[in-house]
Amino acid sequence: MQRPSGVIPDKPGSYQFKDSHGRVIYVGKANNLRSRINSYFASAETLHPRTANMVSTATSVEWIEVRNEIEALILEHSLINRYAPRFNIRLRDDKSYPFLAVTVDEQWPRALVMRGRKRKGTRYFGPYPHPWAIHETLDLLLRSFPVRTCSPATFKQHERLGRPCLLFHIEKCSGPCVGNVTPEKYANHVKDFLDVMDGESDDVCQRIQDEMAVASKTHEFERAARLRDQLSAINLALERQQMVGERSEDIDLIGVAEDEFEAAVQVFYVRKGRVVGRKGFVVDKVEAVTSAGLTSRIIERLYDESPILGIPKLVLAPFEPEEVQILEEWLSSLRTSRVEIRVAQRGDKRELHELVTNNAREELNRHRLRRASDHTARSRALTELQTLLNLPEVPLRIECYDMAHLQGTNYVGSMVVLEDGLPMKREYRRFKIKDVPGNDDYAAMREVLTRRLSAYISERDQPVNERGERPGKFSYAPQLLLVDGGKGQLGVAEQVVRELGLENEIPVASLAKRFEEVFIPGSSEPVEVPRGSDALFMLQVIRDEAHRFANRFHRELRGKAMISSSLDGIAGLGAARATKLIKALGSVSAVKQASRDDLALLTWLPTAVADSVYQRFHS
Repeated sequence: MQRPSGVIPDKPGSYQFKDSHGRVIYVGKANNLRSRINSYFASAETLHPRTANMVSTATSVEWIEVRNEIEALILEHSLINRYAPRFNIRLRDDKSYPFLAVTVDEQWPRALVMRGRKRKGTRYFGPYPHPWAIHETLDLLLRSFPVRTCSPATFKQHERLGRPCLLFHIEKCSGPCVGNVTPEKYANHVKDFLDVMDGESDDVCQRIQDEMAVASKTHEFERAARLRDQLSAINLALERQQMVGERSEDIDLIGVAEDEFEAAVQVFYVRKGRVVGRKGFVVDKVEAVTSAGLTSRIIERLYDESPILGIPKLVLAPFEPEEVQILEEWLSSLRTSRVEIRVAQRGDKRELHELVTNNAREELNRHRLRRASDHTARSRALTELQTLLNLPEVPLRIECYDMAHLQGTNYVGSMVVLEDGLPMKREYRRFKIKDVPGNDDYAAMREVLTRRLSAYISERDQPVNERGERPGKFSYAPQLLLVDGGKGQLGVAEQVVRELGLENEIPVASLAKRFEEVFIPGSSEPVEVPRGSDALFMLQVIRDEAHRFANRFHRELRGKAMISSSLDGIAGLGAARATKLIKALGSVSAVKQASRDDLALLTWLPTAVADSVYQRFHS
């Protein structure tokens, strides 16, 4: 790559290196863009090998000027999240940690264990490393604060029946669905539940102790015994949250164990002096970075989205990060109060931080063992595929296609992608078949491949825009195009590639389900891929993933079609209102069986529409 022409500004900003396809491969930030970018054009011998590899891969560099260093930091976050550059440090976390959640925005809030995306109007506690730990905590607290845990559909069902569920009878729910508890008393249950989870348990425990003493004095021994059991359950739940500091302390402790290529990170969340959650992930050190620089990257990625537990007053890090003042100002602006980042030197905090670091060391050792076998197998599989299928290069990007339909209806196609032998789910694509009447897998495969590869041809030749983006999502060609099927499907793929002039650029193959036979163009006999080999296993994995992805999309379309056909044509019942009706009653079958009184309970459903729905299924 040649040194960029023109004057590089000596102002703060973010810079992006790009490869020959216009793909962003590295994003950085700098207080002085001119100084930082020029440093990459020193002699290759003076650069770190990873930096030299990035510079040799890049063909151009661009930059965006901002007003200050904090804006440069925020812009860098945004660009890394958008482009996922291959030479930037990556925080890899393939686990979905469970949270204990309380839906405080509902009329009758419920407690439940949740994973995945977070929603507004819900209080979260955790994350917990083990599901059994959170379920045990919830079970203990329900004995003292019997809030509901059922889904909205189950709640409405028992509300209509006028009969509570089993949890009410075993005293783990106060029965709001049948009016067994007043809103005021239920709100107190929820408040006490939240206070205990927040670490504010002293007042709750003291009140229960006082009530237990009064019950004992008035000879209400059964009530006193129940209060005693409630207090024991609360204390047992609190014991699971280790006390590690002062009651007023909110701290995040970050422990790191690293080698030349990777680092394991463990984060302990301390709120009100108790460890209320922990999280771990692995960092790919794909760029040259010091321990201080690694600590900066970890803190930047850890807080680049609004954390569930908020940002604490104190972050204890393993090393003082680069540009610590900038990071503190950034975190303080997010918290709207002072945040301090420091290294624990002595005392209890030093001992606690050493515990977190030991957890990180153990996780790094476990990850090394897993990765050694996994990385070796993937590398071996890709090399075997190149040899067995006579590919011009190692297939670092493999795309597989499959079709799904039911007697020619709701025809769909799927495209799944492996990069470096790993699923790249953000690259998955799904297709609705538009021009194929009836049941014709060959025509459907032709349509999908033609649409995908035509998009690639039109996008690869277009220049990137000012933000480094190409206009579409098919800008990169596979190094192996795999279709699910036998010689017929292979013939279709081969013909489409030839018609589009890509036969010398994109190799194709097919994998038949029946005998797991692999076919390539120019050979009437299947390729002898050894049974049990890593290459065959990789082909089976991507084939099965394409099949799963296609069937999932097909089920979605079929479900929508069934809903549409059942509720179609009812006056006043559009798509949005039909979806809301099904959600309220639990299923299409429940809508069909609903009585006129059941529909009348839905205050948002107009009377005329409720009458029409009832008449449709009960005429």
